[in-house]
Amino acid sequence: MLIGIIGKANVGKSTFFKAATLADILIANYPFATIKPNHGIGYVKIPCIDSEFKTQCMPRLGYCVNHLRFVPVELLDVAGLVPGASEGKGLGNQFLDDLRQADCFIQIVDAAGSTSIEGKPVAPGTHDPAEDIRFIEKELDSWYLNIFNKIWRTFSRGLQQTKEDFAKAVAKQFSGLKVNEDLIHKTLKRAGLNPEKAFEWSQGDLEKFAHHLRFLSKPMLIAANKVDMPKGLENYLKLRADFPELMIVPCSADSELALRQASKAGLIDYIPGETDFKLKKDLNEKQKQALEEIRKNVLVKFEQGTGVQSVLNAAVFALLHYIAIFPAGVHKLADSKGNILPDCFLLPDGSTALDFAFSLHTDIGNNFIKAIDARTGKALGKDYKLKHRDALEIAVK
Repeated sequence: MLIGIIGKANVGKSTFFKAATLADILIANYPFATIKPNHGIGYVKIPCIDSEFKTQCMPRLGYCVNHLRFVPVELLDVAGLVPGASEGKGLGNQFLDDLRQADCFIQIVDAAGSTSIEGKPVAPGTHDPAEDIRFIEKELDSWYLNIFNKIWRTFSRGLQQTKEDFAKAVAKQFSGLKVNEDLIHKTLKRAGLNPEKAFEWSQGDLEKFAHHLRFLSKPMLIAANKVDMPKGLENYLKLRADFPELMIVPCSADSELALRQASKAGLIDYIPGETDFKLKKDLNEKQKQALEEIRKNVLVKFEQGTGVQSVLNAAVFALLHYIAIFPAGVHKLADSKGNILPDCFLLPDGSTALDFAFSLHTDIGNNFIKAIDARTGKALGKDYKLKHRDALEIAVK
């Protein structure tokens, strides 16, 4: 799974990325501090099943703290967008190429309105963050539309002559963007367009199709960053009213980064996504004051932590509709090396026991006999629909 972190320049994308990954990257208060994309590993947080089995898990990937399991996901932080990016302005072409394989986008928005449309610092409240959402959506739609416009005349004429299935043909053209036939059918339904009349589509029809295809194939969550700054909360509430169709989550990436770094330095006990922390050492007054400001103005005020963990969880579980599944046996929770519950897999909601078997290994899927619920010992067939936090053993031939 790949999550693209996008937005205009200088809104806190790299701060969010570093807060989520603790990667060593440049953070600067000027446009295009990020030139080449940054790859890193973030984590979604779920209650681990180990406490139900009265044990402590030993993750092979990710980690577990206080029976809270952190499952890795790949993050990609790319160069900031400017208006006209889809036409090559700024670093637009590079930005869009970098994002082709992303499963979804997290758009970082400066909710305080302290960054101009060009990414330059301005006084809080002097820029409307709604403009940023609109122009990013426009650039992403134009990205898809440009791909269509380049091939449409020849493509539509060929469809008319060969009678090839529209969804299959379009899916081939957009395969590099992780588009499949099912998404094409959903797009046609949302757009209210007839594929049999595609050769008669107007430019407006193409724009409508490109918009809905982008919306479905690259779903986007808005991270309302800097919500703790002046005008931040007010603008966040306004954004939710202005864009009811979008998922918008408030956050303070600066606060999360400060807490994560303090925790790494051994100054505090802090679990990402929690609403408090504990001091571990005697700190100087400046350190104490900075941490108390975060506690008072972010953790206590918003009652969901800094929001960074909430953004990641929302992207995976609410936007992409994935679920977490644990390989586990009824009488054996450890792997061959003695590691207890070492793995946790993220699969699309609606996946079956057979899908899970194939995610473990092709041979396991091909030799599937049944799945066994590790909690109850109940045998489950290949068509069993997986539930979030299921613990399953796969029996094979």
